[in-house]
Amino acid sequence: MTTEPLFPSFWMAGFECSSHRRLDGVRLDLLRATRHDRFAALDYQRCAALGFAAVRDGLRWHLIEQQPGQFDFSSWLPMVDAAADVGIEVIWDIFHYGYPDFHDPRSDDFIPAYAAYAAAVAEKHLQHTGKPIRAVPLNEISFFTWALEVGYFPPELGDDHPIGWMKRRLVRAAIAAAEAMEDVCPGRRFYWAEPLIHVAPHNRSSVQRREAGRMRRSQFEAYDMLMGLQEPELGGHPEMVDAIGLNFYPHNQWYYEGPTIPMGHHEYRPMRDMLVEVWERYNKPLFISETGAEGSGRPAWLHYVCDEVRAAMKAGVPIGAVCLYPITDYAGWDNGRHCEVGLFGDADRYGERQVHEPMLGEMQRQKQLFEHLTREPAAR
Repeated sequence: MTTEPLFPSFWMAGFECSSHRRLDGVRLDLLRATRHDRFAALDYQRCAALGFAAVRDGLRWHLIEQQPGQFDFSSWLPMVDAAADVGIEVIWDIFHYGYPDFHDPRSDDFIPAYAAYAAAVAEKHLQHTGKPIRAVPLNEISFFTWALEVGYFPPELGDDHPIGWMKRRLVRAAIAAAEAMEDVCPGRRFYWAEPLIHVAPHNRSSVQRREAGRMRRSQFEAYDMLMGLQEPELGGHPEMVDAIGLNFYPHNQWYYEGPTIPMGHHEYRPMRDMLVEVWERYNKPLFISETGAEGSGRPAWLHYVCDEVRAAMKAGVPIGAVCLYPITDYAGWDNGRHCEVGLFGDADRYGERQVHEPMLGEMQRQKQLFEHLTREPAAR
């Protein structure tokens, strides 16, 4: 097992790398849309200059496997080289929603096909860099499941696939891929990323209370299965998870069959309490794998999240990193609208990006507040 620290840096930057098809058939490619695929070297330099010694980034399965069983890494290796040149560590998302059109998550062939792809990625990384890969094998199993169940992502599941079937299938695929990566790349590190949510009853009826509780508890199912705490026949075990990633956004708390719960409302659950609950449940290192807000709310949201993370850390919760995600603005999934979410804006034709100064100022303030709680490498 590698002796390198689990978290190379407390502050991480995340690049939006979704590559799924929308229900209308349009293939998204956010690495291309943000021009990060062209300007990865400049983006990594920009991050390193501001103190990010690690990033989350992603591969595009549909470009790597354009023919069944044949892998072409030309869309990825320039990014690997750019990170090495800058001296920045990358946690790679192996499967961020998108997959080749000739694969189908409902088919019997999907799991072995995904495992073969994941193993090829891990092996190539080890051969190319001499270092075992740091990876998120499958991003947001819970959200991915929901998107397929309700038809937000194709293929829409029919009545012959009951609720829960797809989550178990994705967990089984994730475990198969992780084991295949382990076989070819000893010393790998597996990070995962799942939504951190709270759901409250919209009224005090017994049905609302029961269903809100059931939905809230569902956030733990993917991790429970990955670690073999639930349905161990899927193959999960504790060593499958090196770090528990939690994705937390302003819309992650809502009423069952109702609207988002506004921050400050008595039903809004403090993030610190949610982090303590996850730590007590799993006793594994945590990190905030995604967090961010849109528009002028960016600095205030970072302020809130960091306050809550510090409170949880002071309560004994080991939180190893906070990942600002996405670190750049991007085109919205549904309609391509410009989403002002990043510390950095869109890239011009030379790869330059404007810095959102209010967000930068808040991040710098938070870095100072965290100094006595963290030990991170000096900025390079």
